[in-house]
Amino acid sequence: MPNLNRVQIIGRLGKDPEARTTKSGSAVVSFSVAVDRMWKSRDGESRKETDWFTVEAWGKLGQICQKFLGKGRLVFIEGRLLTQRWENEGEVRYFTKVVANTMQMLDRPKEVEEHETDMPHEEALDEAEEE
Repeated sequence: MPNLNRVQIIGRLGKDPEARTTKSGSAVVSFSVAVDRMWKSRDGESRKETDWFTVEAWGKLGQICQKFLGKGRLVFIEGRLLTQRWENEGEVRYFTKVVANTMQMLDRPKEVEEHETDMPHEEALDEAEEE
């Protein structure tokens, strides 16, 4: 029987990515992603809950995430779930995270958006033609 461990999430970064290097010298970037769930209650009232995911990106993907992602950016992440187990004072603890193998930015950086809103579209085209 085949096995499958795949997760896909779309959400916003809760904070800027943090880079670190493992003892073996591998680069890894970690960040949190908030995914909102919306529904209507039995009373017809709109409800919203947020699920938080810790994401790790390794190697080249981690470098790209570090360079281009920041708090509030909307992203699509595809990867696998990894659950780590450890004991703390005799109590068994578990922590599950997403190990990313694909990342796609779904919005534009704020600097680009701010520049475009400052300049009407026609002026931006004229400026590009002059260069």
